[in-house]
Amino acid sequence: MRILVHEFVSGGGLAGRDVPASLAREGLAMLTALIADLAAIHRHQIVTTVDPRFPLPTPPGVEVVTLSPGSGSRATLDALIASADAVWLVAPETDRCLERLAARVERRGRTLLGSGAMAIRRASDKARLPRRLARHGVPHPKTRVPRPGADWGRAAREVGYPLVVKPARGAGCNGVCLARSVRELRDALDIARRANGRESLLLQRYVTGTAASVSLLADGRRAVALTVNAQSVRASTPFSYRGGKTPLDHPLAGKAVEAALRTCQALPGLRGYIGVDLVLTESEAVVIEVNPRLTTAYLGVRSALGGNIGNIGNVAAMALAACAGALPEPLPARRSVRFTAAGLIHSMAPYSSLPLCP
Repeated sequence: MRILVHEFVSGGGLAGRDVPASLAREGLAMLTALIADLAAIHRHQIVTTVDPRFPLPTPPGVEVVTLSPGSGSRATLDALIASADAVWLVAPETDRCLERLAARVERRGRTLLGSGAMAIRRASDKARLPRRLARHGVPHPKTRVPRPGADWGRAAREVGYPLVVKPARGAGCNGVCLARSVRELRDALDIARRANGRESLLLQRYVTGTAASVSLLADGRRAVALTVNAQSVRASTPFSYRGGKTPLDHPLAGKAVEAALRTCQALPGLRGYIGVDLVLTESEAVVIEVNPRLTTAYLGVRSALGGNIGNIGNVAAMALAACAGALPEPLPARRSVRFTAAGLIHSMAPYSSLPLCP
């Protein structure tokens, strides 16, 4: 196939606009790793977009197209979509960015190597997620979505302090703030509104425990877990994400996998690589949100599973197969790794474990 890879932040989606350095590093790290894994399959023609401010190291044979500032960049991207057999998108859910890009690909009749626009809409809607998860018995924090003009103080008292202010649709820690009191709530709301513009906000009970994620592959109906990952998240105003560790050795790792798989059942249509964020308390795995796309944990997962040894452990190759309806057998991690949000990998001792699920 001719595969177009478009990572929105570092790949030209924000050409000509200010890009926070942390987001650019994170996006570029994911894009670099994904391109390397796709090129290592040696069966596909890979083309990717770049923002000239963020040079992209690419393997030989990868076609690189620059998206420059101006209206021409949209036409260039549309032409690239039309010339591709399949498109792999990596973009934030904020302002429906990922959903809109997926819809553009679908309108041109091209194959999405990931979830479709409707599945992205369901998964990224944090306001409706609690009801979807409750129907499938998935633990989720108490959440309130105040209407315009509502009394935010009253809603906060109903949720209970400490609580988290976050956008109803967003990505990562952007605009996510912790509030322990009425005064901190006012500050958190101001920061979240400035960070998220038109996005509505919600209040969510803060859950203490171990921040974690589960990386999965889905075929639209079923899912299989690859790894449980530790997340390094600083709970502050705003929150900050610094990377993590793969795999996570925790007594509730099995519960995390079960909760993530039930979450995928609650959101039909998820396809390709999926990330489910959780908090592991003393007794349960509480699902926080769903990422219907590649996440930064991909950097650790690909290294922990073995990298590019043929197609064994090549997460991109497994994701392509999942999109075509063939879920892989779960693989044991070959090593334990730490990774940063900027893509730096520190390989630790070899890791011996059984596959996460049967």
